[in-house]
Amino acid sequence: MKRSKRYNELIAKIDRNTEYGLTEGVTILKSSATAKFDETVEIAMKLGVDPRHADQMVRGTVVLPHGTGKQIRVLVLAKGDKVDEALKAGADYAGLEEYIEKIQKGWLEFDVVVASPDVMSMVGRLGKILGTRGLMPNPKSGTVTPEVAKAVNEIKAGKIDFRVDKTGIIHTGIGKVSFDEKKIVENIQAFVSAIIKLKPSAAKGTYLRSISISSSMGPGIFLDRTNTTYTL
Repeated sequence: MKRSKRYNELIAKIDRNTEYGLTEGVTILKSSATAKFDETVEIAMKLGVDPRHADQMVRGTVVLPHGTGKQIRVLVLAKGDKVDEALKAGADYAGLEEYIEKIQKGWLEFDVVVASPDVMSMVGRLGKILGTRGLMPNPKSGTVTPEVAKAVNEIKAGKIDFRVDKTGIIHTGIGKVSFDEKKIVENIQAFVSAIIKLKPSAAKGTYLRSISISSSMGPGIFLDRTNTTYTL
């Protein structure tokens, strides 16, 4: 892959054979984010698991203490009083039949879908549309729940879900470069700690193979995997 002059200049300042301390790594990340927009802080973790086996799947949710920096548009599919509950909690959209019909016609102006269990038989019609985009409500990610207001509050506060891919890697955004260093550090600590707590009992050998952070347009910076603050 051909890299830009800017990228090559940035990567020359980073030792790819070094695992940096958490604070130092974040300092380097912020200094290397020179794009003309507020870049996302991304984290990629290589895990010692084989996701082909169900007992080694790593999947879950975490509420980042300082959010992602992104305005998340939440659609709640529910009926009755739960519609009002969702809207009062800050949902951008809430309802049922009208939104199912809109989605079937191509409307997708939302980032997360929450549904109450009693309407899942109707939401199931949207499987082919939402499923391929990773938007289908799921009990494991907390997006199928009778407590729709609580789910909306958590999502708006910075709750994200994650899932290891078929190569054993988890990759997601955990903030913005405009965050101060302390907020980025605390978001990383919360995310990595959540991954550690989900270590499958069937996983053998080294669980955390590598942890790297980067800005949207910047090079990866490897972090020290033995940092004890991850488990706080």
